[in-house]
Amino acid sequence: MLGRILQILIKELLELSRDRWGRFSLLAPPIIQLLLFGYAATFEVNAVTTAVLDLDHSQESRELVSAFTGSGRFRIIRVAADEAGITDAIERGDAAVALVIHPGFAQRLRKGQKAPLQVLVDGTNSNTALLALGYVGQIVGTYSTAHMIDLANRVLPGPRTQLVEVRLEERPWFNPGLDSRWFFVPGIVGTVTLVSVVNLTAFAIVREREVGTLEQIMVTPIRPFELLIGKTLPLYLIGIGQVFMLLVTGMIWFGVPFVGDPFVLFVGTSLFLLTSISLGLLISTVCTTQQQAFASNFFVINPIFMLSGFTTPITTMPAAMQALTYVNPLSYYLVITRGTFLKGVGFGVLWPDMLALAALGLGLLGLTILRFRKSLD
Repeated sequence: MLGRILQILIKELLELSRDRWGRFSLLAPPIIQLLLFGYAATFEVNAVTTAVLDLDHSQESRELVSAFTGSGRFRIIRVAADEAGITDAIERGDAAVALVIHPGFAQRLRKGQKAPLQVLVDGTNSNTALLALGYVGQIVGTYSTAHMIDLANRVLPGPRTQLVEVRLEERPWFNPGLDSRWFFVPGIVGTVTLVSVVNLTAFAIVREREVGTLEQIMVTPIRPFELLIGKTLPLYLIGIGQVFMLLVTGMIWFGVPFVGDPFVLFVGTSLFLLTSISLGLLISTVCTTQQQAFASNFFVINPIFMLSGFTTPITTMPAAMQALTYVNPLSYYLVITRGTFLKGVGFGVLWPDMLALAALGLGLLGLTILRFRKSLD
């Protein structure tokens, strides 16, 4: 049996060595996707296009506008002369945020009264709007506190009772700089690997069937499960090499630290590859042409990605959608990669996710073997 599996393994590796485009597709596209996602996928919003309408024209109003530009979060692209200019900037999409400072702003501040600042936000992109409003709140809060202290120093010079305040001391764990790339890059590794491995595997049996070599192979003493194992091993080795390549690139290029145990990540990756390969083989046994396999991959991979928790936390999804994540291998692997990379946790914490991946992989592999025998009959 081992000899027959070895022959299938050698056959697959020889086919890959002769396919120049196949070798290129295993190296360049994953790296390109990692770099693109690493820069594009982020929770941070910088240089938000902003329009300003300053109807007060005071030193205080100018200082407030300077606080926004100096933060780096906002970029002033228009200083409007009236409200029509503000409306036009938002309607055209030139500005995502507009600041309107009404007359009497400075006068109210000097009297110690509340001075309202009107903030208009383009809510078309709700995520950007919420983040921008959060940044506005931080900047205005800092400005108000500084002005309140300055006013107290001018009104009550000399020794006095110190202003009472609650000081927030932040202490982020596992990601001190709150760099969103530290969160996304380990997830990108799992996503890119899933797409690559499933695509390669899905075409494995279909290609043999289309060119007519499947029938020739099956008249030999090779059993169906030996053929599947022989086709699985090269893809497993390719997947391990691809994951290692992406992890090293993410660590060097984006500076994502790895604080966990490499062996824990290796075991989790092996189980994830078992599940991904089994899923691809199952697709290949259902489809009869490569066009069908391509369409099936698109239909299967997209929901897996959307329900994985890559960008949207699973706990915020509806209950019905959360139930589907229990059969999503990518959701478990994201927990493993982020847990080993950033938290340094081991088997004591990650064993439920690994057990779930093992159960999914073995179940899909068993279903694939049954389906493959049925398709041969």
